Amino acid sequence: MQNPYFTEGYSIKDQFATHFLTFTVCGWIDLFTRKVYKDIVIESLKYTQKQQQLVLYAYVIMSNHMHLIARAEEKQRKTLSDIIRDFKKFTHREMITVIKSERESRREWMMHQFAYYGRKNPKNEAMQIWTNSNHPEECITKKFTDVKLNYIHDNPVRAGIVENPEDYIYFSAANYAGKKGIIDVELL
Repeated sequence: MQNPYFTEGYSIKDQFATHFLTFTVCGWIDLFTRKVYKDIVIESLKYTQKQQQLVLYAYVIMSNHMHLIARAEEKQRKTLSDIIRDFKKFTHREMITVIKSERESRREWMMHQFAYYGRKNPKNEAMQIWTNSNHPEECITKKFTDVKLNYIHDNPVRAGIVENPEDYIYFSAANYAGKKGIIDVELL
């Protein structure tokens, strides 16, 4: 039986098409309950937009996973798979550094968990924060895309984090409500 944390049940067939993506922390560990880790993700998304031509339409960072609607800019040297790989690699490295160096009450437990998942993955040397799967779903129709956009923007409401979607800082609902979000997105 294959380990679900490391298998790819979905794949990106059109590397420049818009996709709904899910990035999950191994073991569903609530890494993003701390601002410092969410900020690493936000800064990395901004960099990826600017330097790697990621076109970001929507995003949400929850406690142990994140969702995006995004695509790679057409005719660029980087495919969507390249961008995802680089994003996960960089954020992994930065978050491990923070876990090791800053005050973190869960340090030993998290390092043990991430080492456990790293050992389970033959492609890995030591630790693993992100699962390998991105669960990419191509946004072929407007209806499908709207369903995924609503899903992203309802996520913090369903989780009981906020009552109004635009009140949650770490996602794109503010942009869609005509307010300034912490990341600029292209509206669908």
